[in-house]
Amino acid sequence: MTLSTRDTAEHIYANGLRNTWHPVVPSHFVKPGGLRRVTALGENWLLFRKSDGTLSMLADRCPHRGAPLSLGKHLGDRVACWYHGVEVDGTGKVTSVPGLPGCNLEGKTLVTALPVREVAGAILAYFGDEEHPEPVELTLPDPLADEDISAFLCYAEWNVPWRFAMENLLDPMHGAFLHHDSHTMYDGDTTAKFRIRETDRGYFFEKTDQRGVNFDWVELCRTGIDWVDLSIPYPPSAGPGGAFGIVGMACPVDAGRTGVFFWRYRKVQDWQRDTWRFLYRTLIEERHWAVLEQDRTMLEGLPEDADQQENLYQHDLGIVRLRRLLQAQAKQQSKADATA
Repeated sequence: MTLSTRDTAEHIYANGLRNTWHPVVPSHFVKPGGLRRVTALGENWLLFRKSDGTLSMLADRCPHRGAPLSLGKHLGDRVACWYHGVEVDGTGKVTSVPGLPGCNLEGKTLVTALPVREVAGAILAYFGDEEHPEPVELTLPDPLADEDISAFLCYAEWNVPWRFAMENLLDPMHGAFLHHDSHTMYDGDTTAKFRIRETDRGYFFEKTDQRGVNFDWVELCRTGIDWVDLSIPYPPSAGPGGAFGIVGMACPVDAGRTGVFFWRYRKVQDWQRDTWRFLYRTLIEERHWAVLEQDRTMLEGLPEDADQQENLYQHDLGIVRLRRLLQAQAKQQSKADATA
């Protein structure tokens, strides 16, 4: 394994939790017959797709001399390293050493291969460690599994620590200020009280004195993958359909970069579905990207030690709870701290 319990809790907290699923990149980033190098949890990985669409994800490291497999040649069901031609299949097994047929490397599984799934236009991967190589059970976000819900995936990469991106989602009050001039979050009170409400999969962080007006609540869900759900009321001008919802996830690229995934969704059927999708593509999508740009600008402007020099108050209970969960999990996953 490239991810190890020998890493410190601080390293794990900075670069991403293990023994869980994470989104990696949108599915369209890897075309049939294509190779793509990606970075996730501070490590380099290779995504390659067979002509039939089957996807594999390998550590981007040839078992011979450590050269990047992503620089190699796609051979249909395997990759040939550019350096010396060593061939590795989608399971991480060495299938051929052209320079020395019969070499004892052949037939051995020497490259880490991650379990992958494709969901709603995104590639998800399970990142285990040497003690937990088998994937945990994955329950998909409800809005991405419901056939009556139409969703659009928005993906971007921000130069921020992944925990900053997650904390932003657990901070409903910022919508009333940072996004006040947007097309949906201009209404509602700029003062509020919040509470945490426990669920069997995480917790709600919600306003106690306002509902159905703005960014009034958010739910953190931990279902084999961490995701956030929230809902924003939409005016009639946005077309037919139920409440406008967002499923948000964050992929730790490394300690200073994050891939953010936002599925914007509505429950719509038949002709209303077509109307909603048309309105989204022609009018609403541009507005949504403007809101995301506000988040990116603010988060990238935060100093690296922003979470070390704060004065928090009641509105930040959801963030405090999130930090405690993530830090406790990072400590649990690190054997290095226990040894020290």
